[in-house]
Amino acid sequence: MQKEGDLMAYRVAIVDDSKTDAEYVQSLLSAWAQDRQAGVQAQRFTSAENFLFHYADDKNWDILLLDIEMGAMDGVTMAKRVRQDNEAVQIVFITGYSDYIAEGYEVAALHYLMKPVNKDKLFTVLDRAMEKRKQEERCLNLEAYGEMVRIPFYEIRYLDVHQNYVTVHAKADYTVKRTLGDFEKELDNRFCRVGRGMILNLKYIQRVTKTEVRLSDGTVLPLPRGAYEPLNRAIIQHT
Repeated sequence: MQKEGDLMAYRVAIVDDSKTDAEYVQSLLSAWAQDRQAGVQAQRFTSAENFLFHYADDKNWDILLLDIEMGAMDGVTMAKRVRQDNEAVQIVFITGYSDYIAEGYEVAALHYLMKPVNKDKLFTVLDRAMEKRKQEERCLNLEAYGEMVRIPFYEIRYLDVHQNYVTVHAKADYTVKRTLGDFEKELDNRFCRVGRGMILNLKYIQRVTKTEVRLSDGTVLPLPRGAYEPLNRAIIQHT
C-alpha cells in the first residue's frame, strides 16, 4: 500500500491484453473504491511480460486482477513467477475460460471471476482482498539477538518449544526465551496450538495424518497424541 493524501491506497494491477475488458474492470474498481471510501491506485498492463518487467523493480502491489489467456505468457504462469517471492499479494483471475480453475490452487488465488465480470461479484471479491491485506499487515514483534525484529504473520510457518525457549520458524528462525502461551495470545485465528509444544500456521499445512503434519515447504512435524481431530476441525473452520 502507498499513502495517498490521508488515505492508505491499495495498489491494484489489471493485466489484460484486451483494452476494452481492462477499461471495464478499471471502471468497476473505481466504483468500488468510491463506494467503500477506499484509496486505490490502479495501473493497466497489456501483457504478463509487461507487468513482470515493471514488477522486477517494484514489487509493492496489493491486488492483481489477471486475465489468463494472453499472448506468449498466460496469467497463471505470471502468477507463479510472482508467488516465488511474494506470498502476500492477492491474486484474482478474470477469464472467459473455466479450464484453469484447478491451477489457481497452485498460486493460492483468492478467486476466479468469469467474463463478463459481474459488478456485485467483483465488489465482494475486492472486499475479501482488502480484509486479507489488512490481515497480512499484522506482525509479530520479537526482541532477538539484541535487536527488535518484525515478522509478518504470513511468513510464520510454525513455532515450537525446546526447554524454556521458543523458536519462530519464518524466512529465518528466531529463538527467544518466552512461553508458547505468550505467542498464542498474540497470534490470530490462522494459527492453531497443537499440544504443549507447537503452534502451526494453518495455511502452510499440506497434509495431516494421525502421527505427523507435512507443511507446504516439505517440513514434516510429529503430531502429538489426541491432536489429529482438533487440528482437522481448525483446518475446516479456517478454510
